Amino acid sequence: MIAKWQKPAAAAVVLLALVALPAQAQKTKLTVYTALENDQLAPFKSEIEKAVPEADIEWVRDSTGVVTARFLAEKDNPKADIVMGLAASSLLLFKKAGLLEPYQPKGVEALKPAFRSSDGSWVGQDAFLGVICFNTVEGQKAGLEPPKSWADLTAAKFKDKLVMPHPASSGTGYLTVAAWLQMWGDDNGKGGGWKYMDALHQNIAVYTHSGSAPCVQAAKGERVAGISLDMRGAREKTAGAPIEVISPLEGIGWDMEAFAIVKGSSKTELAKRVADWAVTKAANELYSRYYAVVAHPEVKNTPKNYPTDAEARMAKVDFQKMADDRERVLAEWSRRYEAKAAPKN
Repeated sequence: MIAKWQKPAAAAVVLLALVALPAQAQKTKLTVYTALENDQLAPFKSEIEKAVPEADIEWVRDSTGVVTARFLAEKDNPKADIVMGLAASSLLLFKKAGLLEPYQPKGVEALKPAFRSSDGSWVGQDAFLGVICFNTVEGQKAGLEPPKSWADLTAAKFKDKLVMPHPASSGTGYLTVAAWLQMWGDDNGKGGGWKYMDALHQNIAVYTHSGSAPCVQAAKGERVAGISLDMRGAREKTAGAPIEVISPLEGIGWDMEAFAIVKGSSKTELAKRVADWAVTKAANELYSRYYAVVAHPEVKNTPKNYPTDAEARMAKVDFQKMADDRERVLAEWSRRYEAKAAPKN
């Protein structure tokens, strides 16, 4: 039994609990399609919800190619409210299909020009690059010197010792293929880029469905070299793997992770608040924990063992062309090379 003098206090506790319930109930779920790495999801969710307390971030995460295909398949009935941490070349496809809600976030003018779309349909976050992870121990056993160029990877000694990401599954895979085609020629399957890939294919053991996996395999000594994500290379080397992270002389492909609001979302106003956060210096400092090149010019964080020449070797890439050519290029690539694709989980 509650004593008379306890009743007001007990009533106050009940009242406070009732007041707190609506505040919690006011949190709104935002479904976010992403290709962020799994270890990034919790930190991103925490920082977004700290900046926008009304938001409850629910991730739908997969590799770039899978997320891109899923989003396009849902175009008549979008399930996402936001796209974050997905390749800009994919977002340009979405823009072309009329699936993005233009919005210029507050403070977007402070970002590097390359990371801003003119119509506000998307905003860049950070850049990811395709490099070579070369295992020096396994290379020495095979009598191989570290490659300096893409051409070096076509040497007969590399047969079955290379691995690279499947471009339909991995953003790193597609940006690498797109750069080769833009640098050396496409010509509907007859250009120099395809001739290079024909030669490289002879040395590929498997095409993985992850941009990080080739470097992980090279780091473990399962392969001599892997074409992979720049930051994964730096991370594996810092963890003690006997690898060199190489930016080939001819130039390296790259893309940027970007953010966009999905057209037709019933939560556009809340999504805009997340977009405002996404361009802040604080958000870019979060991106820089995982990427060497970010959108905000005042945020710099070169990771340990990151290749010093990587940014200088970034090829001149036409992202709109990457987006426009994607379906045709992937169909041609699969026709030629799908036999060595890893089984899908």
